[in-house]
Amino acid sequence: MMKDQEEEEFITVRVQDPRVQDQSSWSSYVDYNIFLYTNSKAFTVKTSCVRRRYREFVWLRHRLQKNAGLVSPPELPGKKPFFQVNDSEGIERRRQGLQQFLEKVLHTTVFLSDSQLHLFLQTQLSPAQIESCVQGHTPFSVNEAILENAMCRKSVIPREDAGAVGYECESSPSHILTSDVETTAEIPATQEEPAASDGI
Repeated sequence: MMKDQEEEEFITVRVQDPRVQDQSSWSSYVDYNIFLYTNSKAFTVKTSCVRRRYREFVWLRHRLQKNAGLVSPPELPGKKPFFQVNDSEGIERRRQGLQQFLEKVLHTTVFLSDSQLHLFLQTQLSPAQIESCVQGHTPFSVNEAILENAMCRKSVIPREDAGAVGYECESSPSHILTSDVETTAEIPATQEEPAASDGI
């Protein structure tokens, strides 16, 4: 029996695993894992895992707004002037809001053509490095950066419950794999910009 039906495209994104960084200092902040699993032709790498903090989401929304013209990106969860890194309920609300933001962005066709979105989701390049890359000011291309930096190689863990998707990153003890992609591009390590004591 032959199946000539084209597989329906999907994009699954999860914002998970909030972690407090620099907890002992005034510049502590929370970052989150972003897991992406897709078969969409819009993506070079179909599975990836990166960590981002709230201020980087703010940067992304600003860039999407600038590049998309009349199409407004979805709203981010509100920024509190004194966000507490030990407020577990607040962190969970923000995590949910960030996931909803990305889900809406990834289901808006005009945003999928933005290289900055792809670099945000599939590399650990800083916002400044992403801007340099898309402007052609780096020794590597957007595709080379993504191929070098996409961290997850396996994503689907079959489950019985309603097609749920499980994720593992190479940082997980049960998921240590070498990259199956070879590239000559040298990607500089991401340097975290000095953080203000706002905990974002």
